Amino acid sequence: MKLITLNTHSLAEPDYERKLAAFARLVDKEQPDIIALQEVNQTMSGGAVQVPDELGYVPCRDNETPVRQDNHALALSRLLKEAGCRYWWTWAPAKVGYEIYEEGLAVFSRSAMEDTHQFFISKSHDFHNWKTRKMVGVRAGGMWFYSVHMGWWEDEEEPFSSHWDRAGEVMKAQGSMDVPIWVMGDFNSPAGIPEGGWDYVKASGWKDTYELAKEKDDGITVGKVIDGWRERLENQDGEGQAGRKPGMRIDYIWCSQKVQVDKSEVICNGINYEVVSDHYGVMITGRGDKLL
Repeated sequence: MKLITLNTHSLAEPDYERKLAAFARLVDKEQPDIIALQEVNQTMSGGAVQVPDELGYVPCRDNETPVRQDNHALALSRLLKEAGCRYWWTWAPAKVGYEIYEEGLAVFSRSAMEDTHQFFISKSHDFHNWKTRKMVGVRAGGMWFYSVHMGWWEDEEEPFSSHWDRAGEVMKAQGSMDVPIWVMGDFNSPAGIPEGGWDYVKASGWKDTYELAKEKDDGITVGKVIDGWRERLENQDGEGQAGRKPGMRIDYIWCSQKVQVDKSEVICNGINYEVVSDHYGVMITGRGDKLL
């Protein structure tokens, strides 16, 4: 089994079309079973489209926002179809991004989807509040796979801890905890900072697949200071908080159970595939009979 997560930056990313094509080639080569994407945007003013059945779109439960012409997940699905890759996918927006986008989350699956799910983890449900946060998930192969873009640990109005507590409550109610549940995405919480978001998730019983992996690299998923972190680091070019370098591991694949992971690797970092976003991606590989 192979899983990928990536904060895409999608339409806001410079040289967007080339990077989209590069990521589609990666998917075609790696053939991941599940892809969780964050910051999956579409222009608010774009026209709505009827997605052809052959592109594998599965409307997310309770999503009333139409897929628009420039939706990033739609564009990716077209390229994958052209390459002969069969995927099903779902998408739902969470908030307005950069004042012009309907910004959401997407999940792609090589297996047909048995169900979809979206829910708020933030107290705010205001689409125009940039702190509004959701999770979007699919059930495939009897397991749930969620994509998430978390807020920040120190936010007093919308604290990370309350978001994660809410996520845990909903996921527990949604499906059986007897089978693995996967949460994949941008957690905005660097590993290694004591009493932060990463520690909080781990203390709640979830397993960081990076730690479980038999083979791994340095895990760094952000190699420079990016939007949302400029004011959180001491400067953009030198040392970061408490002497930390700007590089951070903030994108994760968590599992509700301890599973066998053969390899965890950073992708789209300029070493292991082309850079396609302001984040790098994470890909884990394991034996199907152990993960499934």
